[in-house]
Amino acid sequence: MVSPPHEAMHHIFRHDLHLFSRLKDVLGLPLPAAVDAVVLPNDLTETKPVERRVDTLLRLDSAQDGSLLLAIEAQGKKDPAKPASWAYYVSYLWTKYGLPTVLLVVCQDRGTAEWAGQTVTYGPPGMPTLSIQPVAVGPHDMPAITDPAEAGEDLALAALSAIAHAGAPDIGEILKALSTALRYVPEIVADPIVELTAQGLNKRSDQENWRTLVAANLSFYKSYLSEEIRDEGRAEGRAQGSADAMLLVLEQRGLDVPDDVRDRVTACGDPDVLRTWLTRAVTAATAEEIFADE
Repeated sequence: MVSPPHEAMHHIFRHDLHLFSRLKDVLGLPLPAAVDAVVLPNDLTETKPVERRVDTLLRLDSAQDGSLLLAIEAQGKKDPAKPASWAYYVSYLWTKYGLPTVLLVVCQDRGTAEWAGQTVTYGPPGMPTLSIQPVAVGPHDMPAITDPAEAGEDLALAALSAIAHAGAPDIGEILKALSTALRYVPEIVADPIVELTAQGLNKRSDQENWRTLVAANLSFYKSYLSEEIRDEGRAEGRAQGSADAMLLVLEQRGLDVPDDVRDRVTACGDPDVLRTWLTRAVTAATAEEIFADE
């Protein structure tokens, strides 16, 4: 309950707006002299919803040391606004749960990880009011797991190794080791590892490599990823068949097929476009006419 002493202890600063400027000298605080002071609204309740969502929040319980919270953030690049958000998360969790909190920031490049792992202080120079120290990990901290036997001992760690090293020169060996290890586990175990690894790769070449390894090594696998790979293979086969048929029609009709026409036809993977071209190939006066109006 709010008491008169409580009210007096802070209202006195409203009464004399420059009181704190003098008090700092009494206390020896290293703060500059205030030129002006303004009373601001003291209601800090948000009038509009503000999204403050930590990526993942875990409570870790220990029989000996009690419980702590682990707030996990995925950080793709440096963001000057992030430390303020992280400070909010930690202070909110402290207020709500009353448990110690560890903030873990996972990055995919060393520069971002080193930036995220810096101690950030907030407050006037020489007198920080708040300090936050995340634990940041990146490819320079994470082991590159390239041995299938080692990957099989801890599939989740191997997947995290692949995600953290996404785009690195050794990513191919990491993916190969992980896909090999996944051969020997049930589909229900392999399923989330395959999908999370696929999501964590940010380069097209790495994604295609992973898809190829999954298709080759996990023939039993029935997830949407492997089904997508097989569907794409069937679609590519149909497209190749249409392209071959079109070129055959043109040649059988005695039409000259220049190299640029042949290259454009064989490079096309759109079944609808190929069907249109094939229809035109039956009556076109020249091979180039199949591309009419395009």
